[in-house]
Formats: sequence, structure tokens, C-alpha cells
Amino acid sequence: MALQHADAAPASIPIIDCHIHLFDTTRPQGVPWPSKTDTVLYKPASMDRYRKIVAGLGVVGAIEVEASPWFDDNQWVLDIAAKDKMIVGHVGDLEPDKPEFRKQLDQFHKNPLFRGIRYGNIWDRDLSTAIDKPEFIAGLKALADADLVMDSANPDPKLIAALLRLSDKVPNLRIVIDHLPRLEKPTDAAALKAYQGNLHELGRRRQVFAKVSGVAKKVNGKVPEDIAPYKATIDEMWDVFGEDRLIYGSDWPNSDLWAEYPVELRIVRAYFATKGQAASEKYFWKNSLAAYKWVHRSPDQPRA
Repeated sequence: MALQHADAAPASIPIIDCHIHLFDTTRPQGVPWPSKTDTVLYKPASMDRYRKIVAGLGVVGAIEVEASPWFDDNQWVLDIAAKDKMIVGHVGDLEPDKPEFRKQLDQFHKNPLFRGIRYGNIWDRDLSTAIDKPEFIAGLKALADADLVMDSANPDPKLIAALLRLSDKVPNLRIVIDHLPRLEKPTDAAALKAYQGNLHELGRRRQVFAKVSGVAKKVNGKVPEDIAPYKATIDEMWDVFGEDRLIYGSDWPNSDLWAEYPVELRIVRAYFATKGQAASEKYFWKNSLAAYKWVHRSPDQPRA
């Protein structure tokens, strides 16, 4: 299906973008990411810039996912969100095994825009070893009891196995798997079978969601804008998680490393157009409301 023929039908569906990053490279303290050597990403990622990029695309709300391990940056984002009603939620960065975690969680949980934390393959962390710590599990139980979510980061087969173990230990914790299309599958047959088994088991758990984000990729040095090269990957996610637990996220501005925002959006819009209006609505906003319980802040943002 050519992308230009797939835009029209679902274009009227409001979109909640569940994965954007905000940072300001001009701050005196700088930023922990991206690096100054990154010629694509190293410039301020602001809401003003984001609004210009998504203008006319149907995006009515966004969830900011923290791209900094600095504690104070949680509040930095929340201060921005307080002034910008396009932000319907914030996924922060707190470490559940730290002694100060409960105090920090209580502090931010008072703000309804704080929707959870991110943990995974980021900032040299290892979920597979962290979940063996009683204090880490206790922290995530507190997160779940607060009705907040845990986003994973940068998936690989080891992380998928760890998420399954985590779900066993904290069964009421809502988990969102980020950027699953970017995962490189094992080439070894036994390892591939183990990965697929773990993923399918996660797919059977109603509290586990997955973002169809990070879809665009280079093929022979170019990024195809047709759905064909991406269909098998999204098909697998559809088969595992179904229409009720797939979520849209752009990964902006990190997505600029592969393609411009409209291109990334057209790819997934083309796919879900083939699934019908109801499935598209679930993917672009309804499922994210179930996962994040984000805050309705503007008349153009949809209500359940």
C-alpha cells in the first residue's frame, strides 16, 4: 500500500504521541543526552519546535519520556508541562532501589501529570540484575500501588526476559515496552525460540503494553516510506499484543536519526488503516489512556 493512499481514512483520528523527549542543549548545565557530537539531535527539543513539526498531522497530546538521569530534570519537565496543555503526561526517571525512591515518588505523585518511570537498557542499568534486589521490587510495588506505569527502554532479548520475570514478581504493575521494532532478534535458533516464548507470554498479560515506535529503518542506505518493509515486524506485534495493547509513540526527536516525523507517522498510519477505524482509534489514543491514564487537558483531546 502506498502511503499517500493510506492517509485519508484515519487522518481525523486524534493522536496522543506517547513518546517524545524534551531537553535544552543551551542550559548552563547542559544535558546528559544527546552528545555535542550528535549533529542531528544536539539542539533544543522544545514544545514550540514539536508543535510546528506536528501541525496539521492530528496530534493533540503528548507524553514526555525522560531522557535524563538527573533528578532535577523530572521537575524541569513538569514545569514545562504545567504551562503547556498539549503535554498529557510525563514518564520520569527515578531509581526504585535507591533509599530516597519512596520520598521522591511521593513528591512527584502529587502531580497528576507524573505517570510513571522509565527503566531498562539506559544509563548503564541492568533490569535483569536489579530485579534480584528486594529493595528494587519493593520500589516497583510502591509504583504499582500508586497506579503508575513503568516504561522499559531500548529492548533486547535479555530485557524481554527480565520484563517477564518482573511481571511475575509485581503482577499488578503496568509495563510499557518501548521501541520493540528496533529489537534485533537472535540468530541462534534456541535463543530465538526463548525470546519468542518470553514475548508471547508477556503478550498474554493484560497489564503489558507495547509501543509501535522506532519503526523506520534504513534498507540499502535509504529509509523506505512504503509499508512493505515494516509490515512483518508490526504484524508480529499485532499477533502478540492484539489491538487493545499497542500504542503510538514517535520517539521524537530521536526519530530524526531515521526519518522526519511525518514519514514515521505515515508508516504506522498506513498499517493501522488496514485494520479499520476502531483499531486505529485504539492505537492512536484509546490504548494509551488505559496504559498511562493520562490527563485530559484540552478540548481537542479525546475522552473515553
